Amino acid sequence: MNRPIFFFLGFLALITSTGLAAEDKTTEQATDAVPSGDTTIATINGQDVSLNLFRQFYGDRMRQTRGANTPALQNRAFNEFVNILVTAQDAEKIGLDKEQRFALALEIERLQLLSSLAIQNAVQTRKPSDEDLQKAYEERYGKDKRIEYRARHILVKTEEEGKKLVEELKGGADFTELAKTHSIGPTGKDGGELPWFGAGQMVQPFTDATAALKPGEYTSAPIQTQFGWHIILLEETRESNPPTLDEVKKELTMALQQNTLGAYIAELRDKMDMKLNSDLIKVTGEGEAKAKPEDAK
Repeated sequence: MNRPIFFFLGFLALITSTGLAAEDKTTEQATDAVPSGDTTIATINGQDVSLNLFRQFYGDRMRQTRGANTPALQNRAFNEFVNILVTAQDAEKIGLDKEQRFALALEIERLQLLSSLAIQNAVQTRKPSDEDLQKAYEERYGKDKRIEYRARHILVKTEEEGKKLVEELKGGADFTELAKTHSIGPTGKDGGELPWFGAGQMVQPFTDATAALKPGEYTSAPIQTQFGWHIILLEETRESNPPTLDEVKKELTMALQQNTLGAYIAELRDKMDMKLNSDLIKVTGEGEAKAKPEDAK
């Protein structure tokens, strides 16, 4: 049997009244009389479905898929919504909503949603000020010029491989050719050539080793990072001005918001009154609560 596929007429106007972006000219033609959120858009097996309920579902679906607000997405989402409703109704009919697993899952969903809303509220009400951004900018970038490096490197898996290559370099081997032949990194085919970089753009051991070199020098021993072992050749250095505040404002704002959220949660934890079941939970020396291994099983 063919199942009906539903198409919701005038959809863009209904959805965009929630503030979601539209990409269709029909929006302008249908916004004169937008119905209220409690308007019933469908009655399925006797259950009224409000426009607001579907708006919430559709907004979540757009965020999950990161899709554009198009008629195709709207109709697909509406049909998904109908599928959810009829299967949920059937679950209630056979009593699945009375099971403990449903109650526990519902409680977790409730807690996660409330936590998400609290975090969103904290972000909105604790936005960094211009003074905060300026202070963070000066602490991170300062007013001094920065040193940038142009270098090549050879990446190998083991320290022993790296030591052998250092010996070959001491014997007069060409760094670029060794990189092309032996480097397992993506820059190997280019002779190990790296773009200009400054502090914070490479992992710390790599940056520290590069900064200790003079132009024309290479590391006398392989340098270990999480990627493997490196032999680094410093070709030249240059001074560069730090980025402007406007250029890094978004980055700094995100960093400050993360710090604010961390402080917000730490403040709540400091104030909380928690009593642990010592038969199931123990407190470590660092003050963290952990389930006992035998109980975790």
